[in-house]
Amino acid sequence: MKRFVEGEDRRQGALLPHCLDDYVTENNPVQVIEAFIDELDLATLGFEGVVPETTGRPAYHPATLLRIYLYGYLNRVQSSRRLEREAQRNTELMWLTGRLAPDFKTIADFRKDNGAAIRAVCARFVVLCRELGLFTRAVVAIDGSKFKAVNNRDKNYTVAKVTGRTEQVDTSIARYLRALDRADREESDIAEAKSGRLKEKIAGLRRQMQALKAMEQTVHDAPDQQVSLTDPDARSMATSGKGTATVGYDVQIAVDAEHHLIVAHEVINQGYDREHLTRGLVRSDRRGDVDQYRHLTACFTCPLKPKCTPDKLKRIKRWKHEGVLDAMQARLDRMPDAMGVRRQTVEHPFGTFKSWMGSTHFLTRTLKRVRTEMSLHVLAYNIKRVIAIIGVGPLLQAIRA
Repeated sequence: MKRFVEGEDRRQGALLPHCLDDYVTENNPVQVIEAFIDELDLATLGFEGVVPETTGRPAYHPATLLRIYLYGYLNRVQSSRRLEREAQRNTELMWLTGRLAPDFKTIADFRKDNGAAIRAVCARFVVLCRELGLFTRAVVAIDGSKFKAVNNRDKNYTVAKVTGRTEQVDTSIARYLRALDRADREESDIAEAKSGRLKEKIAGLRRQMQALKAMEQTVHDAPDQQVSLTDPDARSMATSGKGTATVGYDVQIAVDAEHHLIVAHEVINQGYDREHLTRGLVRSDRRGDVDQYRHLTACFTCPLKPKCTPDKLKRIKRWKHEGVLDAMQARLDRMPDAMGVRRQTVEHPFGTFKSWMGSTHFLTRTLKRVRTEMSLHVLAYNIKRVIAIIGVGPLLQAIRA
């Protein structure tokens, strides 16, 4: 007869540890959360409610709510409702909060009202990484990736989308009108019922057409001719797949090539990166940023002139910033594997973030709140990386030093 590991009887009395501290070991990551937040000057960073009011109902200290969020993002629990449940049943979170369990509205409002301060906490941990000497190399990889917003693609409108959907509705109305004409020529109860259903569908499509006409005007009046109904700041962005697009945000990060720590990050709602590299002037002769050269004597005696140019003189045009491109090409020649290093450096954090977020990606709406949510992801990611690099003990010593 096979034997199995037997569990304990639920009705059997057990001798459990007398305090929560016995459940958390010295190498538990929650020790880092506790030490890091305790060393922060929350008032200087801009958190609201650090100094309690003398009247009214007592509020939760910002440090308590920050511990809840940082623990949640470290453990892939980003929803305020899920964090409320975890605070009531999770031993590690009870240890962090002293058995406090705020409701989900309080937890969500904290993230909404303290966005700038949370982003400052993320930057403070980057400073700590620099103090630990984790940014000794000068190689940093920069790239961007598209992340989905709460806004569904069907709730996003552009000029092309409105035009396409209008054509689809027109086609459907014409098809139903032809079907209605055929049904009217038939004399039967079935044809009469079918005719009624077709009229309802046509009426619904005409109402949809009126809504599209109104939306067309709204899209044309928008600054960038794009409207998102669920998240007004989300934008449709092209992806690598042909004919596909993501309604969301573009996340830009700079990653240390040695330890894969995120040095800086930004969230934008533009689907291209051109305005986040220094941009040179447009190549145009009329604007004078293209220099022209010609040789007044050599062309007349050069034996290769017939093969070089049909003009009287050879004219050479050179963009005045061409030297920058030449210098970049020279660096790539000296480091031919630079693009490979960039890909393997930056794609690691992006893949980690999208794995943590799951299919929903961002949970918050508007660019301001999405930036706060991304800062929490970056902070949790950096803490995990530093723990993996140097361990919990040395990190605790550095925080308390």
